[in-house]
Amino acid sequence: MEPMNQFSAVALPLPLENVDTDQLIPARFMKEPRKPNGYGAFLLHDMRFDSSGEPLDFMLNRPEAASSEVLVARRNFGAGSSREAAVYALVDHGFRCVIAPSFGDIFASNSVNNGLLPALVSEQDCERLLEAMAEQPATITIDLQNQCISLGEQTVSFDINPTWKLKLLNGWDDIDLTLARTPEIEQFRTNYKNRYPWLG
Repeated sequence: MEPMNQFSAVALPLPLENVDTDQLIPARFMKEPRKPNGYGAFLLHDMRFDSSGEPLDFMLNRPEAASSEVLVARRNFGAGSSREAAVYALVDHGFRCVIAPSFGDIFASNSVNNGLLPALVSEQDCERLLEAMAEQPATITIDLQNQCISLGEQTVSFDINPTWKLKLLNGWDDIDLTLARTPEIEQFRTNYKNRYPWLG
């Protein structure tokens, strides 16, 4: 994964609650191999297109969506089944951050493991951001180190698990996180062998 710290990007509003993983990528599309084209085209498919495949008036179908990297949604984003493909769809579309008042637990963990920041904000701050984005596309600045989000004159803070923050800042997966503790692991092994030499 690429390390993440501070970046500015076009943000899209998704003023909906309870957007679950089945909506993020409907199950029928998971039969498709992720490579070489990715799952981005299937993101929120059934909100984007009608039953005949015609595009609807939906934020992901607008021109600014092509360059968007931040999504602002309401509470309980990513609830539902544990499918990691929901995160793949977001990442493959180009999103680097989702801002919401709450996330499905497994979705949030999968997000971090795929380089997607689940930025947890208060409901009040979420509504302020959505209101500021209501009229036109907005550029948002995400500062992971200082855990703040800036949009125009507004700045709001967000929460994230400290271990997840460390992984995203460094671009680490779980193996990298373990390897970062190598000196402590080696010291433990040495101490343990000294205490119990008969273990070999």
